[in-house]
Amino acid sequence: MPYVKRNAEGEVVGLLDYAEDGAGEEISLDAPEIQAFFARARQRLSLSDAETIRVIDDLVNVLIDKNLLLLTDLPQSAQKKLMERQRIRSELGGVGYLMVDEEDIL
Repeated sequence: MPYVKRNAEGEVVGLLDYAEDGAGEEISLDAPEIQAFFARARQRLSLSDAETIRVIDDLVNVLIDKNLLLLTDLPQSAQKKLMERQRIRSELGGVGYLMVDEEDIL
């Protein structure tokens, strides 16, 4: 069983394999508060993934613009995905920044 780290409100904010200051309580992975902690972590990772994809997309474009990378250097499947993202972004024009995610537009 992992040891939990809690914030001032008593909410689980971390899991450890060993006890340490502020993390001496063992709790089952099946406990509802641990499952809630995992759900929050998955949500944060999902949001981070979307942001990271945009960074990678921009990085690839910069490398191509500087002739440090050719689109054809990438596998065919990656080329298709990048070209599709570029097509969608060009269709959005100047309003692409308004996109929150695939379903929500401000």
